[in-house]
Order: sequence, then structure tokens, then C-alpha cells
Amino acid sequence: MSWLLFIPACFALNMAPGPNNITAFATGARLGFWPGFLAALGRLPAFAFLITLTAIGLGAALTASAVAFTVIKYVGAAYLVYVGFHMLRARVDTTDLPAAQDIRSLMRRDFLIAITNPKAIAIFTAVFPQFLDLSQPAAPQFVWIGGTFLCLETVAIAIYVAAGKLLSGVINQTAIGGALNKAVGGFLVFSGAALVLGH
Repeated sequence: MSWLLFIPACFALNMAPGPNNITAFATGARLGFWPGFLAALGRLPAFAFLITLTAIGLGAALTASAVAFTVIKYVGAAYLVYVGFHMLRARVDTTDLPAAQDIRSLMRRDFLIAITNPKAIAIFTAVFPQFLDLSQPAAPQFVWIGGTFLCLETVAIAIYVAAGKLLSGVINQTAIGGALNKAVGGFLVFSGAALVLGH
């Protein structure tokens, strides 16, 4: 059951209209698909680094105590519900969007947005334990989960950039972000509750 929930729950996080995705949307609207897509790829090394830190920390918790790891899983599931409720009520800020710059500068901007976002490592810590099988070696599972997250993040990048290109001037960016907040927030509340009830 947990593995069947992983892909949609993970993709919901990838699609959340946070600062990286809103920036990708705006860059696609202003510069086109390929410049926007390449610029947004700058976040992947940052997320890979944060995922590695998370895996090391969770691996240490698993080694130290199965009880501590179980507590992390419950706290993590509750955090998903909290994030979901927060997103249902959140406003989307589009006041700090990128002007036309060279791709390297935009990639660096996306990297810095991702690496300085404290919510990222908290979300990874909340999500990853939910989908680990404690009867199996943890390291390969972390690699699979982290790799899947990064692949789905790339898909989310493409969707946001394409949407920016296609919908620029047609639909207000804040309105799109608000609708996504409600859809993603509702799904995260559902996912977190399902994970708690499934334990």
C-alpha cells in the first residue's frame, strides 16, 4: 500500500507551487520552453544534496533505534497533513520573478532558491520514512526513492515551464498557483492521513 501511494504523493510534492516552480512558470512565460527548462534544472543538484543529507540522517536513526525511526514516520505523516492544510490556506507570491538573463545565471538562481529552502529537507524527512521496508536494506531504497523524486521533479519542471509558455497572458500566474495550492494541499492531507491509518 505504501509503495502504491509513493508515486502520487511524491508527485504532489513535486507539483507544489513553491518558489522554484513559480519561477519556472515565469521563466517559461518570458523566455520560452527550453531556456526555462534548462534554467530550472539548476535545482536538481541542490535537491540531490538535500536528499543525501536526509538519507544519512534517517539511516542513522534506523541504525540507532527502530522505535525512534517509527516515531519519525508518525511525525512525518502528521507533517504531511500539516503542510497540506498550510497549502490550502496559502497565498502564492509572484512578486519576485526572474527577468530575462543568461541561462547560467538563471540556473544558479534556481539552485540557490532550492538549497536555501529549509522546508525541503523537512519534507524529505517527512516523506521518505513512510515508504521504507524495514525488513530490506535501507540504502538501495533511499537511492530508489531519491532517484524517483528527482525524475518526477524533472517532469514537474517541464509541466510548469510548458504551462508558463502556453498560458502566458491568458491566465493570471497567481490564480494558477492558488488553484494548484488547493489541489496539492488536499492531496497531501489525504496522503498523510492514509499513511497514519495504514501503520
